[in-house]
Amino acid sequence: MNKIGGFIKLMRPVNCAMMGFAVFVGVLLAQLQLDLNWFNILYGFLTGFTLCAAAMVINDYYDRKIDAINEPKRPIPSGTIKPKEALAFMTCLIAIGLIFALLVSPHGLLCVIVAAASLAITATYLTIGKRSGLPGNFLVSACVAIPFIYGSITISGTVGLNVLLFAAMAFLSNTGREITKGIIDVKGDKMEGVKTLAVQFGEKKAALAAVAFFLLAVALTPITWHLKLVGILFIPLVLVTDIGLIACSALLLLNPSREKARKIKNIVLLLFLIGLLAYLFGVLSPSFF
Repeated sequence: MNKIGGFIKLMRPVNCAMMGFAVFVGVLLAQLQLDLNWFNILYGFLTGFTLCAAAMVINDYYDRKIDAINEPKRPIPSGTIKPKEALAFMTCLIAIGLIFALLVSPHGLLCVIVAAASLAITATYLTIGKRSGLPGNFLVSACVAIPFIYGSITISGTVGLNVLLFAAMAFLSNTGREITKGIIDVKGDKMEGVKTLAVQFGEKKAALAAVAFFLLAVALTPITWHLKLVGILFIPLVLVTDIGLIACSALLLLNPSREKARKIKNIVLLLFLIGLLAYLFGVLSPSFF
């Protein structure tokens, strides 16, 4: 792995793109009769992308000892990227993200405040919450949910009930994924004193908790129909996401092993992307009511 490839891998571009896309979905949910400001949308997307990338980098920096056990091929434990280089890269990403937030007009200051709050949550997770188990999972999920709220602010300066509903879905489903990731990392987490549910209560109980959050997220989707927030194209895509999450839940309960949890974690990430597309096309498509 070369140096440039190492930096790209540190960023996790797919995750970053999803965060930026979530900002765009938040814009569409909030815009209603407002005219879309495409510069603001671009700045919002880039803020979400770069700050997510910064969070990924600093996460790998703090996890470098654990990753030396659990994921030795990652850029920092493999030696491709030095820890000091990762910190410098993270600092640049944060600065770029905050500049893009400030460029949003006329809500630049509010956007900077929300972006800074997201960074504060990330810092709290890394310094206090990372070893706390479930509270740490909640902090990560809050960072995943914030882009929806941020997208709404970039276009309207406010946050409506519909945006909060979608943010809640993101929060719940990501919490399930974070708990699943804990099943994968049990060995390293035990050595580092990370109190994940899998470490404290075992893989089976952790799987039960992950499934509970997945199913809570699925249970919220009918509310979007009831509130008439989406159109006809929402149905097929959200069904793929919901059925996929239910299937992943069943597989995880049947076999809560490290190998199975790793596969499910990756599948759930893909289901997140399909879910985002469901919301996007659902907002843009004609109403079926």
